[in-house]
Amino acid sequence: MVLIGVALVAMSISGTAIALPNIGQDLSVSGSPLNWVVAGYNLAFAAITLVAGAAADRVGRRRIFIISAAVFSAGFILTASSQSILILDAARIISGVGGAGVMASGGALLASNYEGAARNRAFAFMGTMAGVGIAIGPTIVGALISATGWRGSFVAFAVVGVLVVCGASRLNESRADEGRADWVGSVLFVIVLSAFMLVLLEGPELGWGHPLVWGSLAVGTAAFIAFSFVQRHSAAPILAPELVGHRAFMGWCLATLTTSIGFLGALVFLPTYLQTAAGSTPVKAGLTMLLLTAPVLVAPIVAVTLVNRGVSARLLILVALTLVVTGNFGLLLLGPENTTALVAAPLLLIGIGMGTSFGITDGQAMSLVPARLVGTAAGFLNTLRGAAEALVIAVFSALLFGFLASQLTDSGHASEVAAGNLGSRNGSDSQVEVEAFTTAWHLTQTVIGAVCLVLSIVVAVLLFGRTRRHLT
Repeated sequence: MVLIGVALVAMSISGTAIALPNIGQDLSVSGSPLNWVVAGYNLAFAAITLVAGAAADRVGRRRIFIISAAVFSAGFILTASSQSILILDAARIISGVGGAGVMASGGALLASNYEGAARNRAFAFMGTMAGVGIAIGPTIVGALISATGWRGSFVAFAVVGVLVVCGASRLNESRADEGRADWVGSVLFVIVLSAFMLVLLEGPELGWGHPLVWGSLAVGTAAFIAFSFVQRHSAAPILAPELVGHRAFMGWCLATLTTSIGFLGALVFLPTYLQTAAGSTPVKAGLTMLLLTAPVLVAPIVAVTLVNRGVSARLLILVALTLVVTGNFGLLLLGPENTTALVAAPLLLIGIGMGTSFGITDGQAMSLVPARLVGTAAGFLNTLRGAAEALVIAVFSALLFGFLASQLTDSGHASEVAAGNLGSRNGSDSQVEVEAFTTAWHLTQTVIGAVCLVLSIVVAVLLFGRTRRHLT
């Protein structure tokens, strides 16, 4: 049930982007409200994962898993029945909370039941199942949309989630022997991430000088200062200082963050380009996305097999990061004609790099962690992934919108084009919109590739620097 739950959560992350153009047309919405359909889920996932991991250690890992799967399903039911974008965005946040608990408690359950090579294999299978979800998510959702509409696709997720809840009752319970939850730190962490996400998502459209943007920035900064103080003085901090202070552990965490940054931009925003600028159907767009997602299905097992046979995990992750960086710069070839052929190789490189990271980063990082911190560490790893996903969506959206607005000289027009509504304005030239969309994509992708390159260098320094082997 743990692995099925992981696959379902991963599928919901990768598949939802396919539905965005249909949701936008059905509810007559574009811009940041539409972006919150994906960003809200990932924000909740990022903000709650660390909290859920710490809670799982203390309350019970199976209990948190079951509750989280139920919340996940309830959110999808509400999403499918939503008649306004505000309710839909709220429902997506609910599902994100549930998905965070499933991933954090699921990883903790595996870590508490396996050791050594068996633990490496367990996390590789977890990575594989996440890869299954990511790989087939766009294709499955595209087919469901064509058959039942976007609402039907969300109902399907809710049904499978209910089955996971029913099956999870057979799992063995486990928890840490001591400790209590740091609820003050948990609340502050959620406020920090939520405030900064609001700044990044709303700033481009409202204007960076808007009171809401400045107010959110002030709240986020104040909450961050308070969070840092609380974590230093808490008896049971949700962000354990010994985790943050360990170079190798942070190196592996930063590696998974980097591959997520390089993967998520294409995963979330490319389907809209494929369906609008390139004229693909939802099914065809989903099939094209397999070039990015299918390698994530295979690479985790290949990677962990190589590590178990003596290949250096540190060397392997550097290869993975190189592939991700190369693939992101390769997406500068993107264009409306022969799109699939142009982006095939870059998407494959990014997918292989991401899959390799899935297979080894969790196992290597968790091998450094004592038993009492496995839930917190699992939550921390998935929080970094979730935070990367949420922030990449926000930053990618802001960059894409900003570059479009500079070319189209109309923020409202840019918002519609970014949402895939080309030719929606009277007298608008679709060819000009496609060219502006493509150029904005290229500029945005250049920034993402550069960020991944810099972070990869930092990872190399952390992993190959001198450090103690294990946390105590």
